[in-house]
Amino acid sequence: MAKLSGNKQLMDAAGNALFSLRDINALPMEEKREIYGRLLPARLYDLCTISAQTFCGADGENKINCIAPKGLGLLRIEVKLRVDDRDTVFFLEIADTYYHQMELAFCVIKDLETPRFNVDVDVAGSNNYFATMGRNIPEEVRAMNAGLFPNQTHRGLRLFPEFFSLFERFVDSLGMDIILAEPLTYDNAIRYEKYGFDYITGKQLMLEINEGFKPGNDLYRRLDGSSPFRMPGMEKTVLGRSWAIHDGILNKPWNDIIIYKMVGDKAGVDTNRSVISEKVR
Repeated sequence: MAKLSGNKQLMDAAGNALFSLRDINALPMEEKREIYGRLLPARLYDLCTISAQTFCGADGENKINCIAPKGLGLLRIEVKLRVDDRDTVFFLEIADTYYHQMELAFCVIKDLETPRFNVDVDVAGSNNYFATMGRNIPEEVRAMNAGLFPNQTHRGLRLFPEFFSLFERFVDSLGMDIILAEPLTYDNAIRYEKYGFDYITGKQLMLEINEGFKPGNDLYRRLDGSSPFRMPGMEKTVLGRSWAIHDGILNKPWNDIIIYKMVGDKAGVDTNRSVISEKVR
């Protein structure tokens, strides 16, 4: 049963209830495209001049690629302004879990009209897989100085609030009540807190980070100017903290942070009350 006000159980064209991505992916392509197209904010269609009915732009080319394999409970949506573009405007990857929950694996929204920062490749130009396989320090410095967070290649379109509202209603319409995610960076975790997420694992680490950046404590002392990402004063903002953590200031990997949100509820978690929180760019 759907929990959110005005929401209903998702049905296919024949009137059968749908309870998972796997159920939707078993439908004919046109039907599942219509369902998945509802996950895209109306403003995204408008900004990219894409038809919500045909997924085509003014040039007649298809702009939205839905990868939704029959027999599997996963979905990837890619929105490109041009077929041969290097970057997507919108990228979403979600998956069913074994326990009838929804995993929000990735959601990346970019303003391709803004400058690009090649933080996603190493200095030789090879994909660095979110800086796990090498970094591009000059590009990271440029991105940080432009106010971007770690792993951002462009400024965002600030469409995530609109997307997340649609996504939560979609999850609810499948009769699911939990959304799971794994934030890749400190700023991601803080951002998800504001959308009502709590922690399955990692909350203690987040609290330790907040304590560590207080004047006189260990992380505060490590902001010693030894790199552009460890400058004094960076403890005061989510942006500064996130870049310092990206630079390895914790002296241990950033991993095993798993968060969840109960559909329709906000956990009210705030692990960094004393820090200036910037809007996503």
